[in-house]
Amino acid sequence: MRVGVHINRFDHPGGGPALGAELAAAGAAAEAAGLSWLSVMDHYFQMEFNDRAEDPMLEAYTTLGFLAGHTSTVRLGALVTGVTYRHPGLLAKIATTLDVLSGGRATLGIGAAWYDREHAGLGVPFPPVAERFERLEETLRICLQMWDPETNGPFEGRHFRLAETLCVPAPVSAPHPEIMIGGGGEKKTLRLVARYGDACNLFTTSPDEVRHKLDVLRGHCDTEGRDYDEIRKTVVYSGEPAMTGDLDAFTRDIAGYAKLGIDTVILGPRTGEPAAFIENFAAPAVQRLAGLD
Repeated sequence: MRVGVHINRFDHPGGGPALGAELAAAGAAAEAAGLSWLSVMDHYFQMEFNDRAEDPMLEAYTTLGFLAGHTSTVRLGALVTGVTYRHPGLLAKIATTLDVLSGGRATLGIGAAWYDREHAGLGVPFPPVAERFERLEETLRICLQMWDPETNGPFEGRHFRLAETLCVPAPVSAPHPEIMIGGGGEKKTLRLVARYGDACNLFTTSPDEVRHKLDVLRGHCDTEGRDYDEIRKTVVYSGEPAMTGDLDAFTRDIAGYAKLGIDTVILGPRTGEPAAFIENFAAPAVQRLAGLD
């Protein structure tokens, strides 16, 4: 089992002027630790359940571009981009740029969006949930069309219409940047994973719950004619052992997920100083989990 880190806070004690150096240090620590994944949130405002909407929040893809310049091996992505945040053609171009400049290390993490306050706050339309899922599927189709050099041409959907789907230069990743669809919704989200996703992302609610979600995903794969084993399975972990530094308790927590075929556990530290967290906890966790299967 591999280890990743999800940077979800930017409330460094030194404020905004300290964030560039902190993120550069986090990138260096991630490389030294052998992390397989480094992600940031894609939100306009900090999530209220993470503390306060007024807390610092950086724009995700600018931050990922910065991290790309300070790393060379770790995979980079947003966990996850709400489908409402950017027009799909622009999103495909942004993800392609990250992939090209990082040497093929970009993942397009995407979901249906949920945070209505930030949409209202910045005047971004926030359609009803059913429409957001329709837009999500069209966005996935647009990205795949833009990433296929043989299919430049119009796209006609219910919500999006593109006269051309030019994307030059093409992604470095073959056949395209990894698509990670976040969420465990059984009727829509996991069906989209089976149809379009290269990876899924779930929460570590319990091994039994995650097993159930993976069984649902397997059923959708059967319906879609998709090989379930082609899909990379990831989980986000933000339990207390990671916060207190209890590596033994963390390993016990994760062991049950490893048996389910989870490829990567992504740690969500509740700190504005991720470099120290990576050095002190994530690095030894990499070694500890390397033998789990």
